Amino acid sequence: MTDFESRIDTSRPHTARIWNYWTGGKDNYPVDREAGDRIGELHPGIGEYAKADRLFLGRAVRYLAQEQGIRQFLDIGTGLPSADNTHEVAQRIAPDTRVVYVDNDPLVLAHARALLVGTPEGRTDYLDADLRDIDTILAAAAKTLDLSQPVALMLLGVVIFIKDDEESYAVVRRLMDALAPGSHLVLSHTVTHPDMPDVDEAVAFWNEHGTPKLTQRTPAAVARYFDGLELLEPGVVSCSAWRPETPSPDVAMYAGVARK
Repeated sequence: MTDFESRIDTSRPHTARIWNYWTGGKDNYPVDREAGDRIGELHPGIGEYAKADRLFLGRAVRYLAQEQGIRQFLDIGTGLPSADNTHEVAQRIAPDTRVVYVDNDPLVLAHARALLVGTPEGRTDYLDADLRDIDTILAAAAKTLDLSQPVALMLLGVVIFIKDDEESYAVVRRLMDALAPGSHLVLSHTVTHPDMPDVDEAVAFWNEHGTPKLTQRTPAAVARYFDGLELLEPGVVSCSAWRPETPSPDVAMYAGVARK
């Protein structure tokens, strides 16, 4: 058994595998599907949240590559490979794009190394690290990315796993402080909202039964992650409302893109 395999716990549902299940993937276990179905009963629209977040990723990466000329992406908390991963979207536009994926889930990393293969002109690399391991992430990422040039920092659905508010803000600030002017922050976060009370019930179920536990924040609290940056239109909104090709219902996953 490899070190990665020994770290995979199939006895408890895991967020990356449930997300994979909701988006139609096959990299999950019965315990994940059971929890995913139960959460779906509590909040029937949850599967659409996962899909909406994935579509937001594609739109944000396309915008940054096409309109802002970004050629470097640091994607932390990447999750299990799916359709239109960051490097695929970016390298279709600019084959020389460099992408570094970071995750601390062994199943994610095992699949990433096997499936996330970039173009010959570009570079794609993978790091086994926790979001809080900032020095480790930056030092390893610098072997693939030129941190003196703009980088898009992708934090989709990952700061929700830092419970303490101030610690989570500090982590994002430290990462952005290390990046060059012209860099961008792309962030999405589960929210608590009075118009969506069933979301709170679904999150409570997850935190009782699943791993790792997550923290909801209000839309205003999510907007704080972009303090000190130039927030791009339309601001911090439901990820389904961030420059969509066609109108879509709001989901309890808020997101924004900002420039340093």
